[in-house]
Amino acid sequence: MRDATLRDVALLAGVSARTVSNVVNGYAPVTDRTRRKVERAIVELDYRPNVLARNLANGRSGQIAVVVPYLDTPYFAELLQGIIPRARERGYNVLIDQTDGDATHERDLIRRGARGFPFDGMILSPLGLAQEDLSDHDPALPLVILGERVSDGVFDHVGIDDVVASHEATRHLIDLGRRRIAAIGDQPYPTGEAAQLRTLGFRRAHEEAGLPVDESLIIRTPRFNRVDGADAMHRLLDRDDPPDAAFCYSDLVALGALHAALERGVRVPEDIALIGYDDIEEGRYSNPTISTVSPDKLTIAATAVSRLLQRIGSTEALPGVEVRAGHRLIARQSTVGRR
Repeated sequence: MRDATLRDVALLAGVSARTVSNVVNGYAPVTDRTRRKVERAIVELDYRPNVLARNLANGRSGQIAVVVPYLDTPYFAELLQGIIPRARERGYNVLIDQTDGDATHERDLIRRGARGFPFDGMILSPLGLAQEDLSDHDPALPLVILGERVSDGVFDHVGIDDVVASHEATRHLIDLGRRRIAAIGDQPYPTGEAAQLRTLGFRRAHEEAGLPVDESLIIRTPRFNRVDGADAMHRLLDRDDPPDAAFCYSDLVALGALHAALERGVRVPEDIALIGYDDIEEGRYSNPTISTVSPDKLTIAATAVSRLLQRIGSTEALPGVEVRAGHRLIARQSTVGRR
């Protein structure tokens, strides 16, 4: 028995072959009713697109690059777990690279991609490149940016509203009656947009509540990791007037801060409440568990893949799109205790 073809699917669904192609590739909008008809026909016929032939015919490699600063950071590992299966469903392999936040490496990858390196587009979470660096990238490279950036009109950006999310995290601590709140993770340099937006949300929550911000409680860190969180907490606890709460700019920072606090005999949350950011799995199994801002990672992953493949498949230059994924605040034991 021969394999089903695209035309077989089109006949069964009662649509054109082009419409079936649009549904399979996601390169053009299709009504929900038409999409369901095509998907039912695909399942009934067990249709399997010849991805290799399609890519060769279109002059494509069938591969996309996903570039992140650190593979040992749980947030990026969890994000990749969402990106890879969605790319695979669309017939694409995923090439993964780690930049260590090196601006030269990030810039080189973008340049190689624009010169026909063996990937058709890139999902990039930049750490070394500032906004103006990204604005200079070659528009010939289909590019989707993750994290705390703003689209310059030639690439898409997918992320959550960090100012709002950080405001909510800080407000959670304020609503619990905490008044000396530290912020751990500020990075006031050009490539520290993520930290700067979180500091802005931290400040706005204080302003809204009519509380002054103690500038000495805003602690800078080179990275969002456990070591930096622990070091910051030790410095805070060495003060004569330590804080009664801390908004940590990642769950890894919060886990490091938690370790330092418990090591010093400081009770969490009784003496100091901690909230993190990212909702990584490790924070759900710590003792106490970590309160956190939980980005909708599945939506971020699916949207990034969808937007990139639309750019790869388009014959026209597409304007940059700003996509805001959702988030929610999860209150766990590090702020509200055991219930």
